[in-house]
Amino acid sequence: MAIHPTAVIEPGARIHASAEIGPFCIVGPKASIGPGTRLLHSVTVTGRTTIGARNTIHPFAVLGGDPQDLKFRGEDSVTVVGDENVIREGVTVNKGTLGGGSETIIGNRNYIMASAHVAHDTIIEDHCVIANCALLAGHIRVESHSILSGWVAVHHYVTIGQHAFVGGCSRINQDCPPYMISQGFEGEVWGVNSVGLKRRGFRPEAINALRDAHRTVWRSGLPKPDAIAELVRSDGEFPEIRTLVEFLQASDRGRMGRAREPRNLQAAQDPEADLLE
Repeated sequence: MAIHPTAVIEPGARIHASAEIGPFCIVGPKASIGPGTRLLHSVTVTGRTTIGARNTIHPFAVLGGDPQDLKFRGEDSVTVVGDENVIREGVTVNKGTLGGGSETIIGNRNYIMASAHVAHDTIIEDHCVIANCALLAGHIRVESHSILSGWVAVHHYVTIGQHAFVGGCSRINQDCPPYMISQGFEGEVWGVNSVGLKRRGFRPEAINALRDAHRTVWRSGLPKPDAIAELVRSDGEFPEIRTLVEFLQASDRGRMGRAREPRNLQAAQDPEADLLE
């Protein structure tokens, strides 16, 4: 175990023998640091935070801090970080809240760039890229292999579908469909993320089917239910189309397309909820 003499390791912290804790890091009493993980220097790990194996965490990142949520009452919620993530300078990851499942989760092999913010109860799956200064509000889900460009701001309860690409400086206030490029002040769907899909080995036939689906849903002028019905009839051999259809149907059950947003009176009557995100 390599722990720099200037690091502060509070009693109760669990640090694997192969982890490295650099100068001026602070590791709280409920934190757990897994094998091969490196805190380079000036990293703060607080709260009930579990970090897996072979992560690299850069200076001034803060993991497990209290959520910026006016409903938070000090509950002992958690932050979980998986394996082989890179978390760059100044990233903040807040722990969960009782109203959101009590946990914030970052999966495996993600790259979170400098000054990004991951708010309470957010889930980032695997192989995602969250670029510089991207802001993820509470209760967001980012599915695997998604890319969020710099300065993207994502509203509460939004889901970013798998293999999606979100263009820089976009305002995302509704779900972003899988396999598609979303961009702009209203997060408009511009086309298929064909470059990303090719890089990940998707069949040309599947990419062409997604292009047809994009034209049907976002360019044909059909009412959305009719467009989705057309996709259902034509999904054929492509599981990607089936995934897209299921995502669109789930989004339609939410408010502003945010499929997981709770629609209860308490949420509607609490105008100060999550005001600080």
